[in-house]
Order: sequence, then C-alpha cells, then structure tokens
Amino acid sequence: MARSSSTRETSPPAPFDPALHALAQRAGALLRARRETVAVAEGAAGGLVSAALLSVAGASAFFLGGAVVYTTAAARAFVAGAVPAPPDLRGASEPFALYLARSAAVKLGATWGIGEGGAAGPTGNRYGDPPGHAWVAVAGGAEATRRLFTSDDDRIANMAAFARAALELLVEKLEV
Repeated sequence: MARSSSTRETSPPAPFDPALHALAQRAGALLRARRETVAVAEGAAGGLVSAALLSVAGASAFFLGGAVVYTTAAARAFVAGAVPAPPDLRGASEPFALYLARSAAVKLGATWGIGEGGAAGPTGNRYGDPPGHAWVAVAGGAEATRRLFTSDDDRIANMAAFARAALELLVEKLEV
C-alpha cells in the first residue's frame, strides 16, 4: 500500500537509530518555530546529519542543504571561499569544524550552520587522531564546538555518534 504524502511522522528509516531521528525531529521543530534554517558541511558522519534532518516531515521549511566534505577536494569545492579559512587549518580539528559550520551557513544563506570532522575508524586519520575522534560545531545566532571521543573503532557506530553529537549541539543552542 502506498504511503500518503502528508507531513505525519513515520518510524525512522534505516540507517537511523531512534535517538538520531528524535534529535532531528527536535531540531526541526525548534527551527520551524523560530522560522530559522540550517545548512550542513559534514565529513566523517558521511551525510547522516543531513539525512537525519531530511527524514523529518516538512524539512523543506528549515533545511537548506548539506555537503559531505570527506576529502580536501570536496571541502574546496563546496565550502571554500565562503568565509576566511583559519591559518594552518587541518581536518578533524575544532577550527575546521567551526570553519565548516560558518561556511555552510554563508554558502546557503542559512541562519545556522553545522560542521563536523573526525575519524570514524576503524583506524585513525592522517593527522594522527584515533578512531572515534571528532569535532562538531554550530554557527549562527551563537557559536559552539564540542569534541567527541567514543573510544571505539566501529566506523558505523562512530558515524552515528558524530551525527548525534552535531544535532545535540544544535538543539542546545536553539533551546537557549
């Protein structure tokens, strides 16, 4: 039986865990109530932040777009030039996550930007960060960053943890 195209919520689609979907629903409700928008530039989360936000019915009211900037080439293509890059910028760092958040917001004209960079695993990244290490950031009405370290080399679990951390940080800033 075909589903209707109404805006009612359904169960979270795979690969979302219930916590990720619930965070996206909360972020979407807050953004909609505030009449604000969000854009995303994520790396190690692999698009899960954007996908979670898009899983919320009515996402077009608040989600302007996202980019997976997993490589330097992707970062150059999708976020470079929007805001000045900090000197000696490297991936999977606090300045990089904040740069991504600011750039995503500016590039798409969003009220808020989310940035994420890390090492999902099963091994560390080329900068020497261990698997399970990530920085997430939000930029907009307020800026905030958070370091995450899961102590786990499970790539899929880390990707979901990074996405949850990014959405948690956004929700915290929206609830202020």
